[in-house]
Amino acid sequence: MKILDIIVPVYNEEACLDKTIQRLLKLKETFKGKLNLNYIFVNDGSKDKTLQILEENAKKDKNIKIINFSRNFGHQMALSAGLDYSKGDYIAIIDGDLQDPPELIYDMYQKSLEGYDIVYGKRLKRKQETVFKKLSAWGFYRVLKYMCNLEIPTDTGDFRLITKDVREAFNKMREKHRFIRGMIPWTGFKSAPIPYVRDERFAGETKYPLSKMLKLAFDGIYSFSFKPVSFIFILSILLFIISIIILLTGLLTEYEEEHVICFTLTFVSSINLLALGILGQYISRIYDETRNRPLYIIKNLINF
Repeated sequence: MKILDIIVPVYNEEACLDKTIQRLLKLKETFKGKLNLNYIFVNDGSKDKTLQILEENAKKDKNIKIINFSRNFGHQMALSAGLDYSKGDYIAIIDGDLQDPPELIYDMYQKSLEGYDIVYGKRLKRKQETVFKKLSAWGFYRVLKYMCNLEIPTDTGDFRLITKDVREAFNKMREKHRFIRGMIPWTGFKSAPIPYVRDERFAGETKYPLSKMLKLAFDGIYSFSFKPVSFIFILSILLFIISIIILLTGLLTEYEEEHVICFTLTFVSSINLLALGILGQYISRIYDETRNRPLYIIKNLINF
């Protein structure tokens, strides 16, 4: 019988982990006679009792497998580790906070049988989230879609089901700055959405505050787009035109020469710093790749 691996990255999720495992284990009955299920939990350097809870459950059920990182490497690296160690015919990715319903994985599997290699969850609504969170998420996906030379579905996260063909293609990509919700569509396999209403967090605090959301957004933009560099070129032309206008204005009016020069130098300097900052982001990513460090370090494996 074919196998479904469910990958769950966790970081300080002791408050909701027992409930998450309980709901995931119920899927065995749902998939009975269709697929055998394995659960790959990636402990991303948790500092609470997350690892202890996982170990206790792994002793009771050998289908619960644990990848334990040596430290916190981040959500995208945790997902990458799960995909590296997955051997299933189908792979589902879901966070451990129960905002994405585990029961929807069965619907994703059913949809995949129609000939889709990627089935992703598309959020119709977000329960109990602030207006700022909803607006920032809405803007995040639209800006990303505009900036990236890739069709990335809007209002989606990493919650999805993929086939082993997609996993094998993905695992060949070893870049350090990872944006998985862009890397998977990049493979080009046939995909389809499953609409759903995203629940509020079962317990605990979000692991994706604004700072991490911004980092993820920039990783997506710099990984899949050269538009920031084109932006510098366009800006340089505009700067030249503005500088000429300022110069002519200073010559043809009674503005003091010192004010015109001061404003021009400040304006030019700020644009130069912006350009250097954008180029620096690309250069730093090149430097990261040349160091050839591993994406993550595993302390130990359980039930593999």
